[in-house]
Amino acid sequence: QVQLVESGGGLVQAGGSLSLSCSTFGSISSINVMGWYRQPPGKPREMVAYIRTGASANYADSVKGRFTISRDNAKNTVHLQMNSLQVEDTAVYYCNAELRVPGRPWNYVYWGQGTQVTVSS
Repeated sequence: QVQLVESGGGLVQAGGSLSLSCSTFGSISSINVMGWYRQPPGKPREMVAYIRTGASANYADSVKGRFTISRDNAKNTVHLQMNSLQVEDTAVYYCNAELRVPGRPWNYVYWGQGTQVTVSS
């Protein structure tokens, strides 16, 4: 079974920075897309950033210029550098991946368990 595990969440003050990481475990043939989503308290989950293999990154308007997504293709990991954090960034952040596993010709979508990011005023 493939698993995605996030790390790096925590409590920071407004204006501060935080870096999130997502590691993959299990047998993976290839990864098409990796990204980050978040769910603020009492609100639906929303896309934050994603990056397709061999392509440029995409960001939600609310985080452009402040967040940076990056991938390490050799390690099958994805990171999210968050700068100039705001109270509105408080949410559970989830790692997401669309990938293939050995012996299967179609794509699978996996989610991490989530990591809490809390920004205090």
